[in-house]
Amino acid sequence: MKHLLKTAATLCLSIITLAPLSTHAESREIGAVSTAFKLIGPNHKIVVSAFDDPKVKGVTCYVARPKTGGVKGGLGLAEDPSIASVSCSQTGPIVFTGKINTREKGEEVFDESRSLIFKSLSINRMYDQDNGSLIYVARTTRIIEGSPTTSLSVVAPMEWNGVAPGKPQLK
Repeated sequence: MKHLLKTAATLCLSIITLAPLSTHAESREIGAVSTAFKLIGPNHKIVVSAFDDPKVKGVTCYVARPKTGGVKGGLGLAEDPSIASVSCSQTGPIVFTGKINTREKGEEVFDESRSLIFKSLSINRMYDQDNGSLIYVARTTRIIEGSPTTSLSVVAPMEWNGVAPGKPQLK
């Protein structure tokens, strides 16, 4: 019986570890800063990663969020805090590669699980038609408590090395 429980626990941890974190844009980890020392397990830290907007070439977003350490964090069982920050920048000529959603809630461009089942970090892109600006809103979702924190970043497309920003097709 002990062996069966140990095998099941190992299998569950393997599935959690191998599960893809992002369902929209692919993110890459930039680095992490330790925020609290833990004697057993990894330290608490702030993790910074980056992703390119999947429909707007020339925009890169940087996301910072806490990662819980300790024994639970090391095993992937900890629930990370509902806090995140996003900052997006124009990193090249703006080229729209797909139709930009103009609905009030925008379009989700990034989604990452923050706990086993209840919470995720989402980033939505909105488009301000009057100013031609792209607005990125980071929020954490929790089925029971909603979205306790948000963060906002705006990219106003500019000329890049003599190349004028493209015009989006709207839907």
